[in-house]
Amino acid sequence: MSRAEVRASASLASIFSLRMLGLFLVLPVFAVHAHSLPGGDNDTLVGIALGIYGLAQAFGQIPYGIASDRYGRKRIIVIGLLLFALGSFVAAAATSVIWLLVGRALQGSGAISAAITAFIADSTREEHRTKAMAMVGASIGVTFAVSMVASPLLYKSIGMGGIFGLTGVLSLIAIAVVVWVVPAAPLVQARRVPLREVLRHGELMRLNFGVFTLHLTQVAMFMVVPGALVQLAGLPLGEHWKIYLPVVLASFVLMLPPVFVAEKYGRMKQVFLGAIGLMLLVQLGFWAVLSHPLGHWWMLVALLFLFFVAFNILEASQPSLVSRIAPPAAKGAALGVYNTLQALGLSCGGALGGWIKQNVGISEVFALSAVVTLTWLIIAANMKNLPRRSAPAAGATA
Repeated sequence: MSRAEVRASASLASIFSLRMLGLFLVLPVFAVHAHSLPGGDNDTLVGIALGIYGLAQAFGQIPYGIASDRYGRKRIIVIGLLLFALGSFVAAAATSVIWLLVGRALQGSGAISAAITAFIADSTREEHRTKAMAMVGASIGVTFAVSMVASPLLYKSIGMGGIFGLTGVLSLIAIAVVVWVVPAAPLVQARRVPLREVLRHGELMRLNFGVFTLHLTQVAMFMVVPGALVQLAGLPLGEHWKIYLPVVLASFVLMLPPVFVAEKYGRMKQVFLGAIGLMLLVQLGFWAVLSHPLGHWWMLVALLFLFFVAFNILEASQPSLVSRIAPPAAKGAALGVYNTLQALGLSCGGALGGWIKQNVGISEVFALSAVVTLTWLIIAANMKNLPRRSAPAAGATA
């Protein structure tokens, strides 16, 4: 990759990860904190407040992408970051779950994922585009890992209002990065987004269902895990970093060998299915531990470690896979649909997780996650194997 491509990809990936920070940084502490506010005794409402971010994102992805084609990538990204900052400050001042919900909805209305991924596609050559998309996926995984470690520490020191305020300030800093650091987008002739072609593409739809499932299970499980750690480990919320830090660091080390094998030896499908299978086993493990009266805290820690290994592999690989198999003339549309399904998964995970926790039971949240993950595994098993990344088929769709 040229220096300009690296600069564009790295700076845009950092902005993309900031958008996810709006969800990830509050994820480990949101459910517990919300119970201290008016309306926090309603788990369904708490779940909706957590998941509304993703719902707002889902409605905005494709319109934002189309607007960026017409009015320019940078302008639309700046507008989205301003809305994200506004929502962060509203949530920081919230005195009830309802106002948290309003703030989260405003945060989510800055749906800039499709515009950013289209910007990356504009700024990179075809033979390097998958590397750039992989940088985005990796940045999301790193953001999630850092958030799991930093969130309890920040909550203990500055509270939930401080966390939301921090994300708002970071969003304003990101605007400066867009204006002065991100290179200008090359002039690209606007084209009509062929949504019908994208929606009929079987391989893309497998990946779209996959990202929906991955983020649904992620948010749903964190409606339960923080409280389970408090109950089984007797560890206050502000001390959860003592579990997250070693687990996250170890999981990153373990995820590297399978990713290396997948890319170098053309085993992406095998590694991809293996990561989904591991995610299924993790959900079943959580269900067994939390439905058993003799469950131990160290079992939760072991399952969290395996979850992070699978999550990091899947989160880093899926955007790259979308960019590799999408029809060349429909990459922007494909990434818009992919990001929409990701956002819907975030939203549904919070709402379903909260409703099941309140009305059915804690362990049943993981039973639901196991069912949808098994469905994903069956669907993904029929995906075509992908060539090695080094294959020189510029413009190939597989």
